[in-house]
Amino acid sequence: MSWPKSDADHLIVSSSQMKEIEQKLFSYGMTEEALMEKVGLSMKDFLISNFNLLESGVVVLVGPGHNGGDGLVVARELFLDGVDVSLWCPFPIKRSLTKSHLSYCISIGITQLQSEPDVTGNCFWIEAFFGLGQTKPLPKEIGNLFKKREKFTPGKLISLDVPAGICSDTGKTFDTCAARAISTLTVGLIKVGLLQDMALPYVGSLKRIDIGIPSGVLNLLPKDVPLKISSNDIISLKAPQIECNASKYERGRLAVIAGSKKYRGAALLTLQGAIASGTGSVQAFLPKSISKYAWIKVPEVVFEEESNEEIELIKCLKKIKFDRIESLVVGPGIGLSIEKWEDSALILEEFLGLLVLDADALNRISCSQQGWEWFRKRKGPTWITPNPNEFCRLFPEIDISSPINAASLAARISGVGVLLKGANTVIAVPNGPIWQLTNTSSFVARAGLGDVLAGFVGGIGALGMISEGSFDHGLLAVAALIHSYAASECEEGTNAAFVSKKLGKLFKAIQMKKVQFDT
Repeated sequence: MSWPKSDADHLIVSSSQMKEIEQKLFSYGMTEEALMEKVGLSMKDFLISNFNLLESGVVVLVGPGHNGGDGLVVARELFLDGVDVSLWCPFPIKRSLTKSHLSYCISIGITQLQSEPDVTGNCFWIEAFFGLGQTKPLPKEIGNLFKKREKFTPGKLISLDVPAGICSDTGKTFDTCAARAISTLTVGLIKVGLLQDMALPYVGSLKRIDIGIPSGVLNLLPKDVPLKISSNDIISLKAPQIECNASKYERGRLAVIAGSKKYRGAALLTLQGAIASGTGSVQAFLPKSISKYAWIKVPEVVFEEESNEEIELIKCLKKIKFDRIESLVVGPGIGLSIEKWEDSALILEEFLGLLVLDADALNRISCSQQGWEWFRKRKGPTWITPNPNEFCRLFPEIDISSPINAASLAARISGVGVLLKGANTVIAVPNGPIWQLTNTSSFVARAGLGDVLAGFVGGIGALGMISEGSFDHGLLAVAALIHSYAASECEEGTNAAFVSKKLGKLFKAIQMKKVQFDT
């Protein structure tokens, strides 16, 4: 799936890749002076467009290198626009270009502070200390300054390129201290570390500063560079297309095995997510205590009642007519069991349709003798939707500190599509792209939404299995994005039941090409 475009708005790069791009621009004749001016002027334009931040004056924190130079260009232009600007330079300036900008700023009347700025002051801080490629902790006095600033005057700092104290490749802080920005204006392309969950409290809202990278230079990047996706990309996605005269059995058929006495709601939420996908037919295998009432909430579903309070997976699988379904979801709320995964494995290996495994299905595989290597035996496509804990149990040998790298490696070695949940969820597929969700809402990290997601993913997959052409693993990213957007835009609330209703309305609008987004 070639979605979205591999352009400057979507590419996610490492610090070394960004530096290589800058060097390529310099080799073409772009000068460091011109690039710094371009960056600084664009940053100034952003700040002027948010002038309320500047009304009490600005302190620019100037670093020793070119990040400090960017800050000085911003300081100069804000000063010339009438903003009260001061500079603080706690480090010896190392770059000649930055020295020249500092000299000019002082010569035109900008005040240079001789001691650290007041952490309780109302001035807005523009942090331009180090930017890209930081490798060591902040000096103790600088780290303490940021701590006190956040304590006494939070929400009054913006960072240029990368917040001080943050690794641009991993998103980790080098110590317990880092600049905590309300916004980060990152230069050129989005750096991978800035999107990782651990960095989000420090990055704030992320704004890309365009530097006009030619498409020919972007094309030099490796083909597996991750892509960021947000609500802006929904309008361009390609949803599975169904023939206008298709019957309900030609619109994707899905089976769901979910629920237990302890997690009764998980089964219902999974089914609500499945129905929201628009798949033509849904059948469910649920414990008796759930199925005898579930029809009231989801009358569209055909129920195959289990006699026990807990799911016996092998019994459910033996009842399924696999030639009459395109997709099977297993796991939400089923709990752990004395039943061995190996007892059911052979049947699932032979299923040619899409298998979606979530929650305790993954935990059962983790406890099995083969573990994740069982995925390689599957004859049909497989998608998994783990949270970080489930992922670590399933792939204990994979370092999860970089979710993008972890999901990518898991997809490559196992041959399955991986949706690794997080604040900015990562999706990786075998021999394909890597996507990371951005601009997500923290309000939707709530119980039950993962169950809705599992059902929705299974339904979208069923539609994909019967669409024209070969099955596209990229639909996993499509489903994740639509689910995330529905959750953040649900007017009624953020609980899972409300979100499932919003999800159904949104996906129908997308299929009908009648959806509008604020960009």
